[in-house]
Amino acid sequence: MDVFTMVAIIVFVSCAAGVANQYFRNRSKADGKSDPAVQRDIDDLRERVEVLEQIVTDEKYDLAKEFNRLDDREDRRGSA
Repeated sequence: MDVFTMVAIIVFVSCAAGVANQYFRNRSKADGKSDPAVQRDIDDLRERVEVLEQIVTDEKYDLAKEFNRLDDREDRRGSA
């Protein structure tokens, strides 16, 4: 076995051990031992996303966006 092959094997084994270590750490954290503060933040973010989805899918939002787009277009024409 030449030196390059030995170094490649050592690097590969070291990387694989690091990946396996991270995998098992994250897996143990995900087994219901989550931090309550993190869970609250996730719940808050989900609520925000729901509100944003309601705003964006609202027909009035589409109309306001279209009015603003048309207004911007007229402003450009008037100043040009």
